[in-house]
Amino acid sequence: MIGWDNFIIFAAVSVILWITGAICAWKGKKPSAIAFTACGIAVFAIFIAGLWISLQRPPMRTLGETRLWYAVFMVVAALATYARWEYKWILFFSAIMGTVFSAINIFMPQIHDQTLMPALQSGWFIPHVTVYMFSYSLMGCAFIIAIAGCIQNTGKYLETADSLVYAGTAFLTFGMLSGALWAKQAWGIYWSWDPKETWAAITWGIYLLYMHARIYERNRHAVASILLILGFICLQMCWWGVNLLPAAQESMHVYGQ
Repeated sequence: MIGWDNFIIFAAVSVILWITGAICAWKGKKPSAIAFTACGIAVFAIFIAGLWISLQRPPMRTLGETRLWYAVFMVVAALATYARWEYKWILFFSAIMGTVFSAINIFMPQIHDQTLMPALQSGWFIPHVTVYMFSYSLMGCAFIIAIAGCIQNTGKYLETADSLVYAGTAFLTFGMLSGALWAKQAWGIYWSWDPKETWAAITWGIYLLYMHARIYERNRHAVASILLILGFICLQMCWWGVNLLPAAQESMHVYGQ
């Protein structure tokens, strides 16, 4: 049975494969880069599937469990970006982020049990969390591209960022809508403006501003890059930073509560 005791093995194999894929990409060996990275994704996905079976529930309840999804989705988004635009450095960044999130789960373990609070026993649970984590990974890639553009003082990467943000915002919007429907089902109200919902709305608004800026102020690359960076910071606040706020301690959106 696959459980948290086995995570370090699966994580180590995945990281080695991701790093190998990144090296191949840097050397211009695209088929090998895609193959190694995809194998790393598969190994990580096998662990998530095994953990799902072991816990007898979706591994999406605690912050540590959502880090699993973000780590693998980040690499998936980076691989898709590399396959489409061939930025040979993107797989290095995704491998680093996957490694960091895996290491956090190894060195800062949380309690992962089978319990699932009544509010989470809903058909909306899996699609809501999954689309949010995937949207976060797309925005993470857009953030990396924005940083690269700032370092190289060029706006050429923003065309790629546009595609990632448009897709990410679509998933983010679905996540918010599904969350509202879920909230209505669980608590009788669509939206309560608790800290997590407030930060979700702020994050969504910033990415809408980015899309607006790219349509009407397309040559203002610095503004677009700043909005991407600010949006990513707000996204982190929405995901885990809100858990640190005193006002959030009574919120049902705090992971693991």
